[in-house]
Amino acid sequence: MTGLDYLCFMPSKDITDLKIGVLGGGQLGRMMIQSAINYNLDISILDPDENAPCAHLVKDFTIGKLTDEQLVYDWGKSFDLITIEIENVSVAALKRLQSEGVSVYPQPEIIELIQDKRNQKTFYKANRIPTSDFVLTENAADVANFKGMLPAVNKLGTEGYDGRGVQMIKTEADLDKAFDKPGLLEKLVDFEKELSVVVARNQNGEMTCFPVVELSYHPEHNLVEFLFAPAQISIEAEKKAYDLAKDVIEKLDMVGLLAVEMFLAKDGGILVNEVAPRTHNSGHHTIEANRTSQFEQHLRAVLNMPLGSTELITPAAMVNLLGEDGFSGNAQYEGMEQCMAMHGVYVHLYGKKLTKPFRKMGHVTITDHSIDDLKTKARKVKETLKVKA
Repeated sequence: MTGLDYLCFMPSKDITDLKIGVLGGGQLGRMMIQSAINYNLDISILDPDENAPCAHLVKDFTIGKLTDEQLVYDWGKSFDLITIEIENVSVAALKRLQSEGVSVYPQPEIIELIQDKRNQKTFYKANRIPTSDFVLTENAADVANFKGMLPAVNKLGTEGYDGRGVQMIKTEADLDKAFDKPGLLEKLVDFEKELSVVVARNQNGEMTCFPVVELSYHPEHNLVEFLFAPAQISIEAEKKAYDLAKDVIEKLDMVGLLAVEMFLAKDGGILVNEVAPRTHNSGHHTIEANRTSQFEQHLRAVLNMPLGSTELITPAAMVNLLGEDGFSGNAQYEGMEQCMAMHGVYVHLYGKKLTKPFRKMGHVTITDHSIDDLKTKARKVKETLKVKA
């Protein structure tokens, strides 16, 4: 028994005495800190950006590259527990720290697996987790060898984030858009809806799922524009989604929070698209809409505390605030007062001083008992609140 396993079962060791390090200081870390404050947890942050959203919210903010093995190792030696808010970190450093008694959740080998979409998909296939048909590709010329799979989606194995690293290849005329790096080609799924389930699991094996949400993506930039909770799907499809999310986190044997993005196929099947071993954009609405937020649940899971209720208090929608196309510079927010005057509208800004096209600058959660009214308000917020420079 080492690291946090030991600390969690020491009667004299309170969670408020633990030193917790978080790799990444972006908006996910910022909202995690807001939950950590309620438990008086000591959070330290490592991030390469001196102006990161978390920079001024913690006493111990260290500037450094998250993929620098020696730097991450040296930084992490003083902590009882290390967790992440981004996957692009030095797994080698985390493995060394774990071997020396530091608890790391999610576990380094899981972060390593998920860092490469090629490995993710291979894991699904090996573990009989339903997912779209795919082939691994080495370069653009290799993609061209699989014309029979079109229409398809070409994804980079690594380096993709926030919609980057994903390219639609609908016909042979699109093959010049293929990535000239190792990746995969996925058969395009004929889906009815895109869904997400955020599932948590602690060291004791306790699991909880947040209600299934429905996602709507920007047609060009592959970023979530709208989210609606609960998803408008059948009870049968809902059960399949929960069972699938639990199956994935159990087969990974993961401790922490896992966002499982899925397709509801037109034939009624549920397929895993991708997963993220951390808090996720598809769970932001839980701050206002659920008994426990995803950020608190993440902390409960990695600290091996009892998991909180995921009950949905009220239907909710979420709108991502993205930097307007054509604007770069100091962020200016238009339409804020109009949105704040609307009933059940909650604005979250991420503290990013500079905006650029399609950068995530914040989100807005809308709550209402009417799904139709939610959709109307969400579109109104999208049309009204603009991030410019």
